[in-house]
Amino acid sequence: MNAGSMADIAFLLLIFFLVTTQIATNKGMTMVLPPKKEEIIDVPLQERNILKIQINSVNNILVEENPLDNIEDLRTIVYDFVLNFGNPDDKKRGQYKVSDRETYNSLPASMKSYITRSLGDSKSSDGPSEAVVSIRTDRGSSYEKFIQILDEVNAAYYKIYGERVGLTDEEYRKLNRNDPRQFYLYEEGKKGISKSISLAEPTSNSQQ
Repeated sequence: MNAGSMADIAFLLLIFFLVTTQIATNKGMTMVLPPKKEEIIDVPLQERNILKIQINSVNNILVEENPLDNIEDLRTIVYDFVLNFGNPDDKKRGQYKVSDRETYNSLPASMKSYITRSLGDSKSSDGPSEAVVSIRTDRGSSYEKFIQILDEVNAAYYKIYGERVGLTDEEYRKLNRNDPRQFYLYEEGKKGISKSISLAEPTSNSQQ
């Protein structure tokens, strides 16, 4: 039996399987990073405008250095911090060029009523444009715990955006930005309330 072409056939099969086989790879977390700036401007922030969240080496969660037992409480904490409006001003900021006072006035009555009743603490954030949520991990913190924290922080922002336009956080997440009406709702939800999340450098191993 003439087997002279078997090597060619085997080589072609090898190429076929290499081209068609899907090789499993570890996927990271998709995040949109800010564009690189030629000049870095150091803008000082008031301590009250930074909500500090830390995950220590044994995966315990600290919010403003206080232990947090239930991770689901973090959503409410971030929600209240961003919408505190402790000292709103008339300075226009961000891509939408709106002030914190204009943002407050644009909120639905139910949200303004909640802010009046429960928020407005002078020791918390001055307004949404100033509020920054800082997440700091430890060298021993697990990736899973970090993702859980980040999910809760994002969920708090989506709750704000959705409630502002009469949607749930899940409905807001699913808005189709290719549809003009849904894109309008998407933009109206976050106008004047940017998602300001800072990922701080990890600390050395510690068990606080």
